[in-house]
Amino acid sequence: MNPGIRSPMNLERLSRITVEEGKCGGRPCIRGLRIRVKDVLELLSAGATFEEILQDYPSLEREDILAAIDYAAYQTDHVVLRT
Repeated sequence: MNPGIRSPMNLERLSRITVEEGKCGGRPCIRGLRIRVKDVLELLSAGATFEEILQDYPSLEREDILAAIDYAAYQTDHVVLRT
């Protein structure tokens, strides 16, 4: 891979995703904040830009949004067997 091009999934960035008992029902959140990965992904799927999300959630950083995407990619990276 070209050193100037990032890998599609950054496993180090996944450390920004936290799961804490009693916080957001134990669902994955961004850096211990009460902002769920699901919320960020839904905003993106509704067409919100990174800039709009960062403006609406000033405690988030660009790397947090990318971490949410990486988390979703990581969670879906498994074999699906059809019977």
